[in-house]
Amino acid sequence: MNNNKQVTPKVRCAIYTRKSSDEGLEMEFNSLDAQRESCEAYITSQKSEGWFLVSDHYDDGGFSGGTLERPALKRLMADIEAGRINVIVVYKLDRLTRSLMDFAKLVERFDQQHVTFVSVTQSFNTTTSMGRLTLNILLSFAQFEREIAAERIRDKFAASKRRGIWMGGHLPLGYEVQNRKLLIVPDEAETVRFIFRQFAEGASGTEMVQTLADMGAKGKNGNPMDKGYIYRILSNRIYLGEITHGQEAFPGEHEAIIDRETWDKVHQSLVTHTPRERSSRRVQSPAILKGIVLCRHCNRAMSPNYTRKNGGRLYRYYTCQTAQKNGYARCPTRSMPAGEIEAVVIGQVRTMLKSPEMIVKAWQAGAEEDGDLIERDIIEALQRLDPVWEELFPVEQQRLVQLLVAQVYVEKHDVQVHLRAEGLGTLARELQDIGKEYRR
Repeated sequence: MNNNKQVTPKVRCAIYTRKSSDEGLEMEFNSLDAQRESCEAYITSQKSEGWFLVSDHYDDGGFSGGTLERPALKRLMADIEAGRINVIVVYKLDRLTRSLMDFAKLVERFDQQHVTFVSVTQSFNTTTSMGRLTLNILLSFAQFEREIAAERIRDKFAASKRRGIWMGGHLPLGYEVQNRKLLIVPDEAETVRFIFRQFAEGASGTEMVQTLADMGAKGKNGNPMDKGYIYRILSNRIYLGEITHGQEAFPGEHEAIIDRETWDKVHQSLVTHTPRERSSRRVQSPAILKGIVLCRHCNRAMSPNYTRKNGGRLYRYYTCQTAQKNGYARCPTRSMPAGEIEAVVIGQVRTMLKSPEMIVKAWQAGAEEDGDLIERDIIEALQRLDPVWEELFPVEQQRLVQLLVAQVYVEKHDVQVHLRAEGLGTLARELQDIGKEYRR
């Protein structure tokens, strides 16, 4: 008599449920409960196959199926990686994901852990090629449905804007919202008119920052207005009584704060004075300390600035960003001549290049990465590099300075240079090539 009994292996099942909105989740029996009930019944029907339900609940209420950034899903994937689950059961495929790309990622991770996937209302098995084909077809339709819904929302949004309806976003200074309509706030509107009038008369952003600070004027967020905030006001067509969508502007339901003549006058002036215009001119001028020079007082970066005087002569400065954005009175350093600061830094770099100690350090740093470096080549190259410094193009000087200088701290009467030891290795390799070129 054969006493051997066939043992049915245990199959650990996890139920995953999801609902896009949190509406109705407070009810005693909600959509997540309904999904779970159906999945539990399915698992019970497979009891003879060894299926049993794990105790953990994986429920994402109020999370979109268009992303994998869901807490319960992340916890489920962690348990799968830990080998605690064999089968995932969902009510419907789109409860797990609505994205074809995300689904491909999930299936790959399921396969790595030998986990199968079951939809109660859509019979298939991810372990077969036909099951995967069916899944992909269903998921393609789910993604198509989601994209169609998104297009409908975008079309409705665009249609509302064409009718001049304000559709939300950052509330502009000068307006408040009542019943989804923009209404003028008189005090704030007067500040906006003042800004436009001053720019129409030739005021600069830096001057306006200081003037508004002296007036005690605040932005909509309750903070003092910096240059960026002011330029956003000057470019916001809402003040013309318009609503924008993409590159188009439509007459709005709200009342304008600025008239067309003032708007045109201001924007004609801004053509040559906006930050974008100035930055395009800066690119043409050398600024070898860009990105490494800081104001010691404010601990903020100093940006290269340029102006032309006396028949077009170029004057270069490094200006503290605190002074640039919040007014010159906020920073004692304010702005420093670029030539003076750069001369100090270049002087220290050139002294370093001639220092025997630095020559040895350069060779040692380079030898750690390249054993073929020859000390003689580095010495000869360093000795030749200092005399020809003035013949280097500004971009070459800038690259060399930024390779060897970590930070430059500037105060009203002091410049401190912090050198970068780790740049010596790169310099050593390049100098070996320079030495070889000189010997040819």
